[in-house]
Amino acid sequence: MDRVKERNRMESKEQQLARLLSLTTRSLTHLTAAMSEMSFEMMRSEDPAVKSAGGRMIDHLAAIGAGLDQHWETLAAYSDMPIPYEGTEALVEMELKALPQES
Repeated sequence: MDRVKERNRMESKEQQLARLLSLTTRSLTHLTAAMSEMSFEMMRSEDPAVKSAGGRMIDHLAAIGAGLDQHWETLAAYSDMPIPYEGTEALVEMELKALPQES
């Protein structure tokens, strides 16, 4: 009987740990999304140094995002159940320009 209680207690601790890791990874995912948004704003700057820094930051954040995707996959595999997260596709900034008017 004690072994069953001990096993249940350990499973509970493992579930708590998986939950904590999930919350931490979610927070990091949101942080990288916010930093990406700010980096795109920097890329709109007239200052070439600021614009360049924004572009470099986007590259760094893409690598961090790939690592976070691995975190989510590992958490899902470890917990034997799907862990909901806001999976995001690669960020792409596009500038739209008006088409020339036909005469």
